[in-house]
Amino acid sequence: MIKQSVLAMALLSAICAQAEAVTLNADGAWHAFDVDNSVSNSGGLDWIDLNNDALSFDFSLTQTAILQVVDGGYAGDQFLVISNGIPFNNKTPYGSSSSDIWVRNMSMPTNSYPNNLGTNFDAAFNDFSYSRGIFKLDPGTYSITGLLVQSALDNDGTPLNATVGAIRLQTFTAVPLPAAAGLYAAGAGLLGLVSRRRQSTK
Repeated sequence: MIKQSVLAMALLSAICAQAEAVTLNADGAWHAFDVDNSVSNSGGLDWIDLNNDALSFDFSLTQTAILQVVDGGYAGDQFLVISNGIPFNNKTPYGSSSSDIWVRNMSMPTNSYPNNLGTNFDAAFNDFSYSRGIFKLDPGTYSITGLLVQSALDNDGTPLNATVGAIRLQTFTAVPLPAAAGLYAAGAGLLGLVSRRRQSTK
């Protein structure tokens, strides 16, 4: 068990050291990555770019931000997301004062083969059969990479070991909290009701 842990950490270090860096801006845009061990220059299941090189997304933050990762293509994949060579593995619920990471549904994807969403990452992010993660990040410098740790299966139950996914970054203030979104909707409904009553009494 210890040997496996040492080998896994050595692999993570090698991926981080050799990854092609892409600068990620906090603009809320999806940035795609691929996984395919049949073409990857490393021969592994690491995130790769169109040249089949290992890929990292690098950025520095001066304020709190939200990093989101989603699977695309066929549902059923799961990623290990790695920040500065260390896996994100804290599953404390979002909003906890002691938590800086929220992982939602990363471990419960549902296999969808042969149906897929391709690169429609917004649709995949809103579909609970696709794995995705949400990470609240404090100010600092980050280099994000990843590995495919669970693959979608074909009709014979064989892992595809190839997929597409995406990552995006946005400032924390640009991401409405679920409770705040509910309050906004309730407030808008109340204003509409008041407006209708005023019009009907005229």
